[in-house]
Amino acid sequence: LTVMGDAGMEPNISPPDSTAQDSFFSMTDVFLISLITGLFTYWFFFRKKKEEVPDLPKMQSVAAPVRDSSFIEKMKKTGRNIVVFYGSQTGTAEEFANRLSKDAHRYGLRGMAADPEEYDLSDLSRLSEIDKSLAVFCMATYGEGDPTDNAQDFYDWLQEADADLSGLRFAVFGLGNKTYEHFNAMGKYVDKRLEELGAQRIFELGLGDDDGNLEEDFITWREQFWPAVCEHFGVEATGEESSIRQYELVVHTDMNMNKVYTGEMGRLKSYENQKPPFDAKNPFLAQVTENRKLNEGGERHLMHLELDISNSKIRYESGDHVAVYPANDSSLVNQIGEILDTDLDTIMSLNNLDEESNKKHPFPCPTSYRTALTYYLDITNPPRTNVLYELAQYATDAGEQDRLRKMASSAAEGKALYLSWVVEARRNILAILQDMPSLRPPIDHLCELLPRLQARYYSIASSSKVHPNSIHICAVTVEYETKTGRVNKGVATNWLKNKVPDENRSNSLVPMYVRKSQFRLPFKPSTPVIMIGPGTGIAPFVGFIQERAWLKEQVKSVRLTTKAYGYFRHEREDYLYRKELARFHQEGVLTQLNVAFSRDQAEKVYVQHLLKKNKENVWKLLNEGNAHIYVCGDARNMARDVQNTFYEIVAEFGNMSQPQAVDYVKKLMTKGRYSLDVWS
Repeated sequence: LTVMGDAGMEPNISPPDSTAQDSFFSMTDVFLISLITGLFTYWFFFRKKKEEVPDLPKMQSVAAPVRDSSFIEKMKKTGRNIVVFYGSQTGTAEEFANRLSKDAHRYGLRGMAADPEEYDLSDLSRLSEIDKSLAVFCMATYGEGDPTDNAQDFYDWLQEADADLSGLRFAVFGLGNKTYEHFNAMGKYVDKRLEELGAQRIFELGLGDDDGNLEEDFITWREQFWPAVCEHFGVEATGEESSIRQYELVVHTDMNMNKVYTGEMGRLKSYENQKPPFDAKNPFLAQVTENRKLNEGGERHLMHLELDISNSKIRYESGDHVAVYPANDSSLVNQIGEILDTDLDTIMSLNNLDEESNKKHPFPCPTSYRTALTYYLDITNPPRTNVLYELAQYATDAGEQDRLRKMASSAAEGKALYLSWVVEARRNILAILQDMPSLRPPIDHLCELLPRLQARYYSIASSSKVHPNSIHICAVTVEYETKTGRVNKGVATNWLKNKVPDENRSNSLVPMYVRKSQFRLPFKPSTPVIMIGPGTGIAPFVGFIQERAWLKEQVKSVRLTTKAYGYFRHEREDYLYRKELARFHQEGVLTQLNVAFSRDQAEKVYVQHLLKKNKENVWKLLNEGNAHIYVCGDARNMARDVQNTFYEIVAEFGNMSQPQAVDYVKKLMTKGRYSLDVWS
């Protein structure tokens, strides 16, 4: 630059020199300009391509079609005006939703049952676009006031939503159990929250109680619900309730057996070609490596099973639940086939007549009747009234037909008859067919009507810190005589009883998955723990104690305060995990072991009596040691009695009134210091 500048300032330079310099500078200019231009061009096009990359995801819908999540568009397309959402863990709420949606046709309306997990519930604000529209919610409460798995997203949306639902008309029926602390919490919350968001309730909240008679509660609510709908919309019933098939039968005479379901819950051949992750729709086939009887005598059979989860990538924590898919007793299945004169090995499909429905089949199809009755359908529980109503048309004897229709009616006499003849007598579908000789329905319609066989849940009796590759189960087989003299057996426990370690794996495989729980040990190992688990309620505490023993081994200086309270019927017969508990107590992992044997003396002694005996120490741990309380077992009696005992202890040593003591214990629950894992 200096040279160029100088040349420009000195015109007296001789022409030859000037010519030479001009030529040099010109070549440099060309070179630099070409270089800069080339670099800029390369940079420009390279940068442009980089910027275009983020636009590519816009084309992903071509490769992966997006599922239509608008129930509004579906209702418009199919001419529906009533949608019945269900939050269901065991299938009952789904069943009720289906019954309500089928009811709608009697009033000139059209309904559809819907899983909230499959749709965008923010569309509720648009339901008013449909004439005479109504949203009904059949919501079950799971555990300690929680939503069911398929309603979790809906629950989260309700909590966060600020939507205007002023055009929405709704009604709610809740399914709960009064033995639980938070009775029907989900139904109550949905009912309250929808009103807060501006929706109009057209009929009062229904509260079904499974500890009483859930079926009767539903029928009573339903028979008042529809008149309220008629009054609101100005419609009338078009006729009597009639039988409408939801599925059509297709028999396959030349089917490739590789395309036939043989018990899988979701993907065809998933049991032959196992792929994680494993869940409710894709269970893992775990091999039983141990199955031993825990009790030394007595009529009952209490057992300890170990399931091998090696190479499954399944992870669990102490306090979680293991779900297993059982199979029905083959003798019951065969008897149904015989009484209905059916070839159970016929390959068939039941296809939904509603082509727009997301639910194409009532269970995996194509399959055989034998497979359906063995793995997919509940044949051991008393059938609900809607099943009896549908079956009545097939009874050729007028008396039997009238009896079935009466039991399915909403009349007081019919309800009483259903309660005594079906529920209290524990008549399952086979018993009903046996006791009504003229009732011989087509097996395909029976398969359509029966509810799905559900997974059974057990508290895991092991710690993953000690047993990372196995899950332990503690269970008691269920077997009892009914009022009709029949012997009924629990489906899952008797099926598990017959699962024995087998090198050929043929009779040792259990379809299972893990369900997470909030039943957790305190974060700090030094926090005192009070565990109360009568009978098989001891199961999760075996895992807890194993984990504390592991912690003690890892951190020698840790000071544990672990107190266990339990009771069994007889010390010599059913003292579960006796040797293990004694060893943990001796090693100092269990600092106190309090066990009662309720029937070894004239006056029965239960776990609440042991708590009262140690009440001063219990209060000290609660008040000064910030102890955590864990209760596992029967919800109907034990859990309630234990809770009342804590009320008494808190009132006495905390110098509180009864209401104050109740509030104190409730706050412990809110803080996670009083945890329940109970069943009814």
